[in-house]
Amino acid sequence: MMRLEVRSEIWPLASAFTISRGSRTETEVVVATLTEGDKAGRGECMANPRYGESQQAVAAALEALAPDIASGRLDHAGLQRALPAGAARNALDCAFWDIEAKRAGKRVWEIAGLDPPRPVETAYTIGLDTPDMMGAKARANAYRPLLKVKLAGAEDLERVAAVRKNAPQSRLIVDANEGWRPDQVAPLSEALRKLHVQLIEQPLPAGQDGALAETGRPIPICADESCHTRADLDRLSGIYDAVNIKLDKAGGLTEALLLRDAALGRGLGVMVGCMVSTSLAMAPAVLVAQGAAFADLDGPLLLARDRSSALRYDGSIVHPPEPQLWG
Repeated sequence: MMRLEVRSEIWPLASAFTISRGSRTETEVVVATLTEGDKAGRGECMANPRYGESQQAVAAALEALAPDIASGRLDHAGLQRALPAGAARNALDCAFWDIEAKRAGKRVWEIAGLDPPRPVETAYTIGLDTPDMMGAKARANAYRPLLKVKLAGAEDLERVAAVRKNAPQSRLIVDANEGWRPDQVAPLSEALRKLHVQLIEQPLPAGQDGALAETGRPIPICADESCHTRADLDRLSGIYDAVNIKLDKAGGLTEALLLRDAALGRGLGVMVGCMVSTSLAMAPAVLVAQGAAFADLDGPLLLARDRSSALRYDGSIVHPPEPQLWG
């Protein structure tokens, strides 16, 4: 008999983290653990209020499935139909992958038919702040090859200019988190091109981004809030140049891998992102990030502390997980 345990956790951040929708000093996650005999598999998710999720609702949705899991009525394949894409399905999907690997005595990438994962270069995020403060944060991280800069609309050019001045060798991507207006996209994109920005994430609100089809794109534009699963790809055609895949949006490793392959098959660039979470949440995302144009898996670097058996970060290089952590 398989048993499901659901646990909510709070992890403090190393410093306040701010985006266009607000600021936080801690992150809340939900961990699903499947136990069968002496084997246990885990998965972690973070509820996102932007998508109508709460930590309590995610935990309740998972706990409601415990009887069906214990009776054998719900398995890994059935999970894809039992829950919609989102944080709750992600935690349980990753827990299923983990325990199936432990049952088989293999790594997840082996049972998924993937090549052994290699270390991945991750972006490091400069949270939203004044230009001076963001410039100072960029100076402290100028050794990192890829920086992701959070934006909001007003003062964005000053913010990026300050980051560029203080990290002249770093590649830059920017993330507006739906914070621009349609009339800002073209002029800001052209100005950011001159600052050698390589990618713009989600400049307009999801559902209001059709205007991008009529906008020149001197810099590739990446869908984040607008892209959750493969079902979104038809709608995004001609609007975006790339998609940001996050397991909490896709509903787990299963859909994330399928979304990656489908996006690449359509000629879209792929970025693999994360929420502010621990190494347990990043571990399966490292598999999805293989071959991606950009990876943004710096969640654990923003925490005051991480889990035991955490992912190994050498500067901005994140290594595949050890089996003690996941997979």
